[in-house]
Amino acid sequence: MNLDKSNYVYALKDGRRKPSQIFYIGKGSGARKDDHLINIDNTAKGQYIKEIIENGGKVIVSVLSDELTENQALKIEAELISAFGIEKTGGILKNSVLPSGRPKKDKKLNLPQGIYEKSQFGLKFLKEATLEFIVANENGITNAELARYLDLHSDNNGKQKDYLTYSILGILMKENKIIKTHNSRYKKK
Repeated sequence: MNLDKSNYVYALKDGRRKPSQIFYIGKGSGARKDDHLINIDNTAKGQYIKEIIENGGKVIVSVLSDELTENQALKIEAELISAFGIEKTGGILKNSVLPSGRPKKDKKLNLPQGIYEKSQFGLKFLKEATLEFIVANENGITNAELARYLDLHSDNNGKQKDYLTYSILGILMKENKIIKTHNSRYKKK
């Protein structure tokens, strides 16, 4: 088995601070880690990079772990982002895990730091696994097959409804990545 281990996890740090402070965590391969300094965007991260440079500071790019498969890099990136947290949830990172769709905080609920990021990364993995399963089966798959083969059965007081897999399929349909056929099979669009 030939695994591509060209991925890495990196951090962008504010060199004006002593010790330098991490403000962004990412994963990539090739020159991805340097793209942020070449093509500065208008995100919170990009604005912070501009501020550092305009004030005579230096953005330090540090590879935290390399020679990783993409899945290994995704897992490490998710853990680090969850540990540091993003600014939207009281953390320190300028990452925007999901640029839109962030639920508003309910003042009555306690949202522990990092759980939003963990849930979004988990959803990303479930959607990717579902799409891979659909693509691997040219006739498509049913919700029951998805729940059975990926062991994602829901339990509603002993009544199997497979709400989780229906939700994943619904999200993928809303994103226009899959369609539901007349015989209740899901296929790639």
